[in-house]
Amino acid sequence: MRSFDSLSEQEILALAISLEEEDERVYADFVEGLRESYPASATVFQAMRADETRHRQKLLALYQQKFGEHIPLIRRQDVKGFVQRKPVWLVRPLGLDVVRRQASAIEVETRRFYEKAASRAQDASIRQLLDDLAQEERTHEDRAQQLTAEKLSPRIREDEERARRRLFVLQIVQPGLAGLMDGSVSTLAPVFAAAIATHSTWAAFVVGMAASVGAGISMGFAEALSDDGTLTGRGHPLLRGVVCGAMTALGGLGHTLPFLIRDFHAAFVAAFAVVVIELAAITWVRQKYMETPVIPAAIQVFVGGALVFVTGILIGGS
Repeated sequence: MRSFDSLSEQEILALAISLEEEDERVYADFVEGLRESYPASATVFQAMRADETRHRQKLLALYQQKFGEHIPLIRRQDVKGFVQRKPVWLVRPLGLDVVRRQASAIEVETRRFYEKAASRAQDASIRQLLDDLAQEERTHEDRAQQLTAEKLSPRIREDEERARRRLFVLQIVQPGLAGLMDGSVSTLAPVFAAAIATHSTWAAFVVGMAASVGAGISMGFAEALSDDGTLTGRGHPLLRGVVCGAMTALGGLGHTLPFLIRDFHAAFVAAFAVVVIELAAITWVRQKYMETPVIPAAIQVFVGGALVFVTGILIGGS
């Protein structure tokens, strides 16, 4: 890698052209990634892409005037001091917050590059262009805010917020809820069966730990392998698998940990209370995010939990 201070004016201009071309393509990726779910925000980044195209054309015209047609291939990874960016194509689906943070980082880094490049330029026309581009980058964030105000009316913002909520439900809430329900309900029977059968809090704890962790691993793999998210829009399978697996384990561990209490009756009552809290939490999530009426949601969850709980008690007492 070369240090920035070792670059000639020709190499600085070549690097600037490469940077503008890369930023232009990044904004194009933003547009493509947001078009389906956030079409209005996609038009904002389309306009920002046009700005980068205009910058590149100015740089190309001056380079050709000063140094001819051949432009050496100098990229950001060839020069020290640039922040390494995560490729946009690896991030699917794109979220608005992620995109806006990355766009802001691009603008800041590009502005600093032009400021430093202008301070080193000896040629008056090159210095003038670099100063102008630095100034444009300073106002680029303001320009983005203006574009947002122009393109995103309150109604469009509401539509995009609903789209963001739908994506959050698909990618986080659904796998998390499935895991929490499975962990909270399916482990009831083995944990309480072991407790009733042995009257040993440690035995119940060991069975609960094994059931919770095992169910978490199983559900995590099942969710991750169910689909890759390309057609359903449910997000990266690894993220869904981690969320589902973690919530499954958490759901089982909630009513397992009370059995660390040595007194059997106190542990049993505490575990039962935790079960009630877990089922209430599942009901609340279903009502809030899945738009299920609270009474039907509570009936479904508590009836299912009660059946599994009674099953564990009957098997443990047999």
